[in-house]
Amino acid sequence: MAKRPAKKTFTPSARGPLNGVRVVDLSRLVAGNVLTLQLADFGAEVIKIEPPEGDTLRSWKVQGVETAWKVYSRNKKSVALDLRADAGRAVVRELARSAAILVESFRPGVLEDMGLSPAELHEINPRLVIVRISGWGQDGRYRHKPGFGTLIEGYSGFASMNGFEDREPVLPPMYLADAMAALYGYGAVMVALREVEVNGGKGQTLDLPLFDPLFSVLGPQAANHKLTGEVKVRSGSRSTNAAPRNVYETKDGHWVCLSASTQGMAERVLVKIGRPELVKDPKFATNIERVKNGVELDAIIGGFIKTRDLATNLKFFDEAGVTIGPVYDIAQIVQDDYVLEREALIEIPDEDMGELPTHSVVPRLSGTPGALKSAAPKVGEHNEALLKPLLGDAEYARLVASGTVSKGAKKK
Repeated sequence: MAKRPAKKTFTPSARGPLNGVRVVDLSRLVAGNVLTLQLADFGAEVIKIEPPEGDTLRSWKVQGVETAWKVYSRNKKSVALDLRADAGRAVVRELARSAAILVESFRPGVLEDMGLSPAELHEINPRLVIVRISGWGQDGRYRHKPGFGTLIEGYSGFASMNGFEDREPVLPPMYLADAMAALYGYGAVMVALREVEVNGGKGQTLDLPLFDPLFSVLGPQAANHKLTGEVKVRSGSRSTNAAPRNVYETKDGHWVCLSASTQGMAERVLVKIGRPELVKDPKFATNIERVKNGVELDAIIGGFIKTRDLATNLKFFDEAGVTIGPVYDIAQIVQDDYVLEREALIEIPDEDMGELPTHSVVPRLSGTPGALKSAAPKVGEHNEALLKPLLGDAEYARLVASGTVSKGAKKK
């Protein structure tokens, strides 16, 4: 029988450490949605301002289901607003008065063109933290250049390092630049919020391009280049810093990943595969030499692993205290005991799928662990609840009649 993730229900009344923090989210696609998901999971009231047709992320469907939207927009509210209309922008100003944070991902200059520049917003609300997500930043020669993550993953140096030496550079198969920017941005928002709420400071603007965070996590590449004059070559799964480190195929066609980046661990691997003499071999005695002779070393280790199936390899090396693990695909992950026991994967109610498999609130906090309050909203689902009290019945009705506020989709 197939294993199932733990089923979780929504608790609309749940409170979190960010309870009372209002976030106005004008962003589109991944970076902004991941950033505000983190805030929403820990109690912030995130109000997604969507165009009448909805956030572009909704169009990334699988078999007609908005899976990306559902995963990244739980715990949020949706207001469908036409920002091309003066009245629509006026609504944003009104929401900003009571907000702690505003997030946007327009091309630099667009916010100013809409009359929503940081200076204008800070006149309305001096405590407001404004996050400006872009590809290349709010200044510099590329400030007006489109900034999808793909361009940044190439420009940052990541793709040039990724893949195999005799093949083309490889872009990541997931939203790497966006996700890195989102997580850096989440931390920066907390810093800026503390400055306001604890230190008595003023609101400020966070310039968050996709480029800077991704470049920063690539490590000491510039320093290494200065010292050696060399460009890091693509090395597949092999490390240019430590050896052995690679993926190896098992007898039954699966793969394991093994890393022995310390001297003691490397020696343990060689002894356990029955080649203790290699510990003293000049080609493998030190990490520098092991890296230099990595192809030969991988052939030796890979040859040993290839004679055993996945389960046998994992048991053998685990018992030997060697750092090894399986290379899993998603079909294996959703059935894995570790993943299910820790509830890293859970199921939440969903009207399209019945149950939506997704990640839990991350990370885990012992005292304020966050909560699941609601499913991802329909377009404009919270128009009336949020805007009528803000604008009054007559003005709300006028904006709906003019199309500035879209009626949105009704829940089934």
